Parts: sequence; structure tokens; C-alpha cells
Amino acid sequence: MKPLQLTEELERVARRTLWFKSPEEAVRDPVHFIAHVLTYGTHEDVQTLRQQVSDEELAEAILDAPPGVFDARSWTYWNLKIGRYPAPPLPERKFG
Repeated sequence: MKPLQLTEELERVARRTLWFKSPEEAVRDPVHFIAHVLTYGTHEDVQTLRQQVSDEELAEAILDAPPGVFDARSWTYWNLKIGRYPAPPLPERKFG
């Protein structure tokens, strides 16, 4: 996945959806950032993200989603949007 450009608009999205990281740090991991925007972002946040992320990159981020970010509703919705129905189980953390 290509790196994201930290525009003024994307910085606002990062501050709202990944409040625990600086915007610069947030966009360094595009898959993690996209997962947070798809789960916690508004429609406008997603529209801002989609200015830089293609359909293929969106699908890649969902397929490689980190565990613990998506809630069940967002996971189901975004998997449907990329053509995966029914949605697979949510990503799980693996220990040991």
C-alpha cells in the first residue's frame, strides 16, 4: 500500500479518529489508519480518506485489518462494501 499524504483535511481526520497518536504517526501505518477511519470516522472523514485511497487499497486494508479496531457493525458493513458477504469473523489477537 502506498503511503498517505498528510494533507490539512487528513490531519483533521487523524486527530478525530486516532486521538492517541499524532497525525504524522497515524498516517505512517496506512492499514491501521484506514481501519480507524472506517470504524470511528464520519461520512465526511471517509470521503476525505477516499481522495487518497483506491478501491483496491481500501479492500487491502480491510483484508489486513489489525485486531481490536473494527466493531462488528463496521466490520460487516465494510466487508459488504468490498464484496465479501457474509463477512468473515473479526480479526482476533493471537497470544503465545
